[in-house]
Amino acid sequence: MDIAAALGLAALLFVKEAGVPIPIPGDLLVLGAGVASAGNPAGAVVALVSILVAGYLGGVVQFVLARGALRRPLLALLTRFGVPRARIDALSERLRSGGARGVAIARTTPGVRVPAIAASGVAALPMQSFVPGLVAGNTLFVGAHFVLGYVVGVPAVAIIQSSGTVLLVGGLVVFAVIGAIGWLLLRRRRRSSADFAAWADAACPACLALALVNREA
Repeated sequence: MDIAAALGLAALLFVKEAGVPIPIPGDLLVLGAGVASAGNPAGAVVALVSILVAGYLGGVVQFVLARGALRRPLLALLTRFGVPRARIDALSERLRSGGARGVAIARTTPGVRVPAIAASGVAALPMQSFVPGLVAGNTLFVGAHFVLGYVVGVPAVAIIQSSGTVLLVGGLVVFAVIGAIGWLLLRRRRRSSADFAAWADAACPACLALALVNREA
C-alpha cells in the first residue's frame, strides 16, 4: 500500500470514528490495508500508524461532540443507523464505573465497540480516563486486524494470482454467505431487528466469532 492510499484510508477511518456512520465495516478496511501492505514492512508501518492515529483523533472528536453541544444530533444519527439509545445509555452506566479500563474493554468488544465512544461522552468521562482507554483498545483491536491481514496477505495474493479470478469470485460469494448467516445469528441472539452494528460484526469473521461468544455484546 502506497502512502497516498494509506492516508486516504486513514482519512476515511477518521470520519467514521468521528461519528459519521459510513456503511462500510472499518474492520474490513483495516484487514484490507494489512493485505495490501503484505511484503512491504516499511509501508505496513506507515499504514498502521496512519490508521491508528486517525482512529485516536476521530474518537476524541466524537467523544467531545457527544459531551457537548452536538450530543443530541450525534445520538440521533447513531440511532438512525441502528445503534439503539438504550444500548448507549446502558453502556454509559458501565463506563462510569469502569474508567479507562472499561473504555479499553468496550473498544475491543464486537457489538459494543461501535457505541462505546458516544457512550463515554454521554457518561461524561474525564478526558484523562477516556483517551488512555481509547488508545489501548484501538491499538489492540485495530492492530490485531491489520496484522492478520498482513500475515495472510502474501499467500492470499499468490493463490489469487495463480488461480485466476474464478477463485476470487468464489471466495467473495462464500464470504457473503458467511456474512449473511452471521447476520441472522446475531439478529436471533439479540432478539431485535438487525442493525448496522450487527451487520458490521457479521461482515468480519473474527468479530462474528467473538460476538457470538460474548452474551453481553
